[in-house]
Amino acid sequence: QVQLVESGGGLVQPGGSLRLSCTASGFTFSSYAMGWYRQAPGKDSELVAHISSAGVSTVYTDSMKGRFTISRDNAKNTVYLQMNSLKPEDTAVYYCNAARNLYSYWGQGTQVTVSS
Repeated sequence: QVQLVESGGGLVQPGGSLRLSCTASGFTFSSYAMGWYRQAPGKDSELVAHISSAGVSTVYTDSMKGRFTISRDNAKNTVYLQMNSLKPEDTAVYYCNAARNLYSYWGQGTQVTVSS
């Protein structure tokens, strides 16, 4: 059974930091590219960051560059998203995604709220 379980979300003040984790099971994690997406209320889902299966290549949406860092530990079947200098507009539900060829799996999401 495929599972992606996100954790690490919560309430943080503007300028603060959070580290999200997504732990996978039920598939060969090291063979899948991983991504973090987010969806804010009333808005479409958007890509936050993407990392290749071996962790060599990363891609960030422009508004996250320099503030967010995606990484993975294939030995722990876990992908991370370090988020620094958080802004109120970063408030959203953050989802992790595993993708390989025609296969795509999603986690249940974790809420991140940036507010004073």
